[in-house]
Amino acid sequence: MFTFETKRIIVVIIGALFNAVSLNLFLIEANVYASGFTGMAQLLTSIIQDFLDIHFISTGIILFILNIPVAILGWLKVGKGFTVYSAISVAFTTFFLEVIPLLQLSEDIILNAVFGGVLGGVGVGITLKWGASTGGLDIIAMVLSRMKDRPIGTYFLIINSAIIAVAGLIYKPENALYTLLTLYVTTRVIDAIHTRHEKLTAMIITSKAEDMEEAIHAQVVRGITTLPARGAFTGEDKNMLIMVISRYELYDLQHIIHDVDDRAFTNIVQTTGVFGFFRKE
Repeated sequence: MFTFETKRIIVVIIGALFNAVSLNLFLIEANVYASGFTGMAQLLTSIIQDFLDIHFISTGIILFILNIPVAILGWLKVGKGFTVYSAISVAFTTFFLEVIPLLQLSEDIILNAVFGGVLGGVGVGITLKWGASTGGLDIIAMVLSRMKDRPIGTYFLIINSAIIAVAGLIYKPENALYTLLTLYVTTRVIDAIHTRHEKLTAMIITSKAEDMEEAIHAQVVRGITTLPARGAFTGEDKNMLIMVISRYELYDLQHIIHDVDDRAFTNIVQTTGVFGFFRKE
């Protein structure tokens, strides 16, 4: 039976595979660029090969180099565990980019842009949903999203404008338009899978209220309201912890509850709105 951490590593590897397939089978040969540092690595590789006539440097190698300073930012601002899993994602993406052959499955550039965008969005989305990232602009967008509490996909669209502009200036303006299509599809898929801006209310009924409060506060910076509760059938006295979280924090909360009291009953409901203080950091 797989542990939570093993499952997360498997999901991260699957996400890396999706990203690599998106690039090598759809986007690179069509000269359409992906989102984030992946697209930036693509663009830099094209420039190095076309203008400097250097062909031994691949997209995967440049992607790995670009992620080094961002990994430091993630370690300091987002969290050590998050950064470690992001590093695993970058390493496997680089590996898959090197072993999967460059092919052009279709000569239709629109099909390449759409399918490449969908696969890339799935790769990023499932990775973020399981508490990691694909590195690069994922981490930067995550930091901004925590500060402003807005959808991560919005920041991807803003940050990636530079990739679109450079692609249009250096290469055909048509390539920039197809890149914009890819980025739009990617952001929509990411927000469909990983909607961090949505609020959730967690109601946790447990007999270990103090331990649960301490464990939650150690990892999740949210207020908790604790009420007395009693089991109707057993007559046992317990406590109910009520807290509002963002969907991104649900993964961490599930692990905390399981570790502290695996017999706790938890009800998660979507929250329409929050009035008053809600910490966004």
